[in-house]
Amino acid sequence: MTTPSGPGDGRGDPYQRPAPEGWAEPAERDPWAGPPSAPAGGSSPWWQPGGQQAGQQAGQHAGHDAFPPQAPTGPAPGAWPGPDGGAQPGPGFGGAPLPGWDDPYRDPARGPRDGGPGRRRGQPARWIGTATAVLVLGVGGGFAGALLQEELSEGGTGTYPSVSIPSPAPASTDRPSGSVAGIAAAALPSVVALQVEGAEGRGTGSGFVLDASAGGSAFVLTNNHVVAGAYEDGVTVVFQDGVQVAGEVVGADVSYDLAVVRVERDGLRALPMGDSSAVVVGDPVVAVGAPLGLQGTVTEGIVSALNRPVSAGGSAEDASYIQAIQTDAAINPGNSGGPLLNAAGQVVGVNSAIASLPGATSTTGSIGLGFSIPSEQARRTAEQLIRTGRAEHPVIRVSLDSGYTGEGVRIADAPDAVAPGGPGDRAGLRPGDVVLAIDGRPVTEAVELIVDIRAREPGETVTLTVRRGGSTTEVPVTLEADG
Repeated sequence: MTTPSGPGDGRGDPYQRPAPEGWAEPAERDPWAGPPSAPAGGSSPWWQPGGQQAGQQAGQHAGHDAFPPQAPTGPAPGAWPGPDGGAQPGPGFGGAPLPGWDDPYRDPARGPRDGGPGRRRGQPARWIGTATAVLVLGVGGGFAGALLQEELSEGGTGTYPSVSIPSPAPASTDRPSGSVAGIAAAALPSVVALQVEGAEGRGTGSGFVLDASAGGSAFVLTNNHVVAGAYEDGVTVVFQDGVQVAGEVVGADVSYDLAVVRVERDGLRALPMGDSSAVVVGDPVVAVGAPLGLQGTVTEGIVSALNRPVSAGGSAEDASYIQAIQTDAAINPGNSGGPLLNAAGQVVGVNSAIASLPGATSTTGSIGLGFSIPSEQARRTAEQLIRTGRAEHPVIRVSLDSGYTGEGVRIADAPDAVAPGGPGDRAGLRPGDVVLAIDGRPVTEAVELIVDIRAREPGETVTLTVRRGGSTTEVPVTLEADG
């Protein structure tokens, strides 16, 4: 089973906080390369560069209408004779002239190649026609210029002083309390960003006001991995209104990945805690926090799964075990410790970890797989940390075989695998027993059994379905606190 970590501690396991990947840059094109070439085997329906087309002789024009061919500068084979010894093109450079392409200089009473006076009589008419066309163009251009001047004179240099864009109608920023905007407006003043400085450097995370009943001071709940390793005076709590106050870590627990920070400030309001046991798959949820230091970020999603076994941490010493709420609300590095809220604006989870793609060597941000510590577990642990400075962990005092790959979870086949006098020993568990289910829910990996037991309270009784030899039996076990 892959091992997640919280989105903010920089550890390198598959569930760490991934950094966003960039978009691939489009290939650049040389701006001086000219227009693109036509596709091979045909011509573009909207663009025809001056390349040679099928059936076209070398040197012939095949361009767009905007790029007409230049007139020939010399006679071509089979051309019709023009004035002063020039030539006119004939069809295909030979044969009779095309219809409508007659010799403008020939006398109709003569043949096309008869060099008599008919040619000279056509030349004055050509110049008269040219002069007439120039005169018409000049008159038309003058008329168009007058119209343009009249248009510009009405509005200065192309401006339109009489145009007015209507102003928007008055609107309200009030939103229904159950909307995402309404939930965010109520929660944001109680959600904080934490700036942490320690021997390993600086980092940021999130948290929220859990209790403000002391008057003048309040307790903020966050993740252990956010404040782990902080100097004694290395925690600064930043509120939504920009006020910064020093924070004091009063208690932290690695196993549950929770920590409580005390702050001195009046007028704070605690976020209401919800019942995480009433959450169902498909419920809408809202995550609030400071991803990448961007305080007051709000994202929404749904509950994707429940009782998801998550073990975060890079080593056995800093491993945490969470029976998590899975959500697709975007959770990114820096969201750690922030609240997961239900539609009533109540805290149902504490955002703690995200999954990353298999094989990823660095954090890549949210991929829609975020994990939150259920609020009931968070409330119970936070209360213990505030009262005593430490949290209790329920245990059955047996060692599990991590190399077992069969059905269920096997207790290690060693003499000391079941602690003498411990809960497992008193219940009758033996080395080599295979646990198939806990309270009817199947378990297939050791971490599933561990997080299910850790999610309960000392003194609670669970029923294990155990296979020993060829028989299966139900074994009730009463949990006790470690230490």
